[in-house]
Amino acid sequence: MIRTAHHYFLGLGSNLGDRAANLAQGIEGVGSLPGAKVLAISPVFDSDPVGFTEQPNFLNICLSLSCELKPRDLLAAALALETQAGRVRSSNKNGPRTLDVDLLFWDGGEHRSPELTLPHPRWKERGFVTVPLRHLLQSATLASDPRWDWLRHEILTAPTGGDELRAWQGSTPWRPTPG
Repeated sequence: MIRTAHHYFLGLGSNLGDRAANLAQGIEGVGSLPGAKVLAISPVFDSDPVGFTEQPNFLNICLSLSCELKPRDLLAAALALETQAGRVRSSNKNGPRTLDVDLLFWDGGEHRSPELTLPHPRWKERGFVTVPLRHLLQSATLASDPRWDWLRHEILTAPTGGDELRAWQGSTPWRPTPG
């Protein structure tokens, strides 16, 4: 049976422990999924927490992924990666976490199920998603991909994050994809 690879955009974040190492674990984890290949990684941004503000700042990235998994299966794999990284889920959905892996978009357009909605319903409200995503869409890997022209247009009107978002100056074990 021939499997079809799908193109996804994911958002990763961490605000507990070694944040950069947690993101690296997330990148490695999604890259090791069935038929998966990480195509591009945004620069890293340091962001203030949203919602529950009495917690450490987050490091955030977006990445582009080619993967054979369907959205529901990729979500299950992402949740397993979060658990492997030590994430403990609580009733506070905006609480601190070692690793957060959000599915933002896929090349199949809209997806609606009880556990997952794509595009992510709050992506435009979050500078920690829109700013890294802008960088990704301008990268040499993705800039000429016509499947994402609509998203490049949409993102022009999305918030940039203002003071609550800063380019992170620390080192990482991976290299962001050049723009």
